[in-house]
Amino acid sequence: MKHLFLSLTLLMVACGFVAAQNDSSRYDQHIAFNPLFYPSNGNEYRSASGEPGPAYWQNRADYKIAVTLDTAQHKVTGSVVITYKNNSPDAMKFLWLQLDQNIYREDSRAQATTLQSGGRWAARTFTNGDEINSVEILSKGKSIKPKYRISDTRMQVWLPDTLKAKTGTVQLKIDYSFSVPEYGTDRMARLNTQNGWVYEIAQWYPRMCVFDDVLGWNTLPYLGAGEFYLEYGDIDYTITAPSNLIIVGSGEIQNPKEVYTPTVLNRIAQAKNSEKTVTIVGADELNGNTYHPYKPTLTWHFLCKQTRDVAWAASKAFIWDAARINLPSGKKALAQSVYPVESAGNEAWGRSTEYTKGTIEFNSKQWYEFTYPSATNVAGRVGGMEYPGIVFCSWKAKNGGLWGVTDHEFGHNWFPMIVGSNERKYPWMDEGFNTFINGIATKEFNKGEYYRKADVQRAATSMFRKNADAIMTIPDVTQQPFLGNAAYRKPGAGLDILRKHILGEETFDSAFRTYIARWAFKHPTPYDFFRTMENVGGEDLSYFWRGWFMTNDKLDQGVKEIKYVENDPAKGALITVVNNEQMVLPVPLLIEQENGKKDTITLPAEIWQRGGSWTFRYPSASKVVKVTIDPDHDYPDIDTSNNVLEGN
Repeated sequence: MKHLFLSLTLLMVACGFVAAQNDSSRYDQHIAFNPLFYPSNGNEYRSASGEPGPAYWQNRADYKIAVTLDTAQHKVTGSVVITYKNNSPDAMKFLWLQLDQNIYREDSRAQATTLQSGGRWAARTFTNGDEINSVEILSKGKSIKPKYRISDTRMQVWLPDTLKAKTGTVQLKIDYSFSVPEYGTDRMARLNTQNGWVYEIAQWYPRMCVFDDVLGWNTLPYLGAGEFYLEYGDIDYTITAPSNLIIVGSGEIQNPKEVYTPTVLNRIAQAKNSEKTVTIVGADELNGNTYHPYKPTLTWHFLCKQTRDVAWAASKAFIWDAARINLPSGKKALAQSVYPVESAGNEAWGRSTEYTKGTIEFNSKQWYEFTYPSATNVAGRVGGMEYPGIVFCSWKAKNGGLWGVTDHEFGHNWFPMIVGSNERKYPWMDEGFNTFINGIATKEFNKGEYYRKADVQRAATSMFRKNADAIMTIPDVTQQPFLGNAAYRKPGAGLDILRKHILGEETFDSAFRTYIARWAFKHPTPYDFFRTMENVGGEDLSYFWRGWFMTNDKLDQGVKEIKYVENDPAKGALITVVNNEQMVLPVPLLIEQENGKKDTITLPAEIWQRGGSWTFRYPSASKVVKVTIDPDHDYPDIDTSNNVLEGN
């Protein structure tokens, strides 16, 4: 097939067009191409070009955590010291923190707002949440007990002295404990296996709320669907637990010789130099003590730098294997998997490390280099959840399902772990972006072993069903059954369309990489993304952002008529296309002639600036026997009955 694109555009300009209003159309070009899109101009904090401005600032939170895991009572107890740096231009009289474990209290706001039918984020059992034993301000060797109040999943701490703007630093020490829920709203959990409990521990310490230049303190409660918005810093943490557990966590182990035997250390060294998966602890070793020092308890010490969070997992039931990750800069990282014997086998978790290595290496090369020393996949009760350098995936996952969840959860190490967007408000900025990059990674992994091209056309009924939520809806407002569309599939499909049909792969990839690099370890808003894609891509895309992201506008493109110049096919065909709904997109066409020639062309979105009907001249040499809109089924067109027109 011959691709015309620009040459067709020039031809249309040279030959002239006929524009007419489509009487049956519900389309209004004045709305679609309204020149006022951005709510504000760029400023010193966020440039109009989409990059951080010259005065962009961001606060910092470093954590030092020490906890003990009580496997008899399924309880975590310990303390956290938070060093908080105020880089903002505002002096602070109080701080806000997140206490996520309070979502599991029976009197939580999440429980009060949970549907009677339940769902993924419904609490099946209740705990006491975060049990705060003490709160202290550490200053100049002294400890001060400040006034504080707990409001559901937030805690406000009033400071004895105002925290200075731009330079102020304060240390906050909190002693706390919580019971590990068996079903942790699919974010964390514990699973009983034939060889013992698997603990997946997350949201396990009080964390600072973000204070930014957009809203000041971000204090939306944690209700389940909305995920997280966190500050960056270094997190140093220790976990004391029975010595027969294998513990893995975000970052890098700091005391391997204290918690691993020489045999395990040897195998880790082999894995760090191996392209193939190396067994660290096998199924036949789980009931012995060859993999751990023979002591009642051990303390595992981890450090994760430049991170917004950490999570960990522990079990005496873990098979453990690993392999080397090769990064574009020449650096190496470690891909590793831990899973119970119930999940073993080459059809299941036996390939987990291969999948982990594959997705990390591809995304590092394609978008931005992976920034953590290890990537750990944990099999447990949690169906799929992401944290920096570690993910929790279902112990039941197999084959393509395991590849899919592994690729998706590790994709989150780019969004939102590296690019720190506000998931509590804009889930599409992590889930949608991630769904998009998952499609590209799956196409490349093992020569497309699990790749199946999406038929977006078939998804239109679901995507635009009655009362559907727009992408730009916070997750707690989005209808629970529709969140998969609003946060994942629709934004992912939109980026595919932007890449293939509007900007082109090379331009899109350049702009997308620029966005990641600009906002790595920072806090972008949707408009920072929109502006970056426009400024780097060189296109005004406001019609696309408005129709695809900001509203629930539908798409219905059609082919209305085929005529010929002076009724002679050899002099050119006059083809009329229509836009019957409010969404605006370019028009990809397959044109087939009687002489056997086929052309694929794309009409630019600007044809709809004149109305809902457009006639263009196609340089035919014989009769046009068929015109097809969207031959690859890349668009969610709600009425496909008018997508194909056969000539007479």
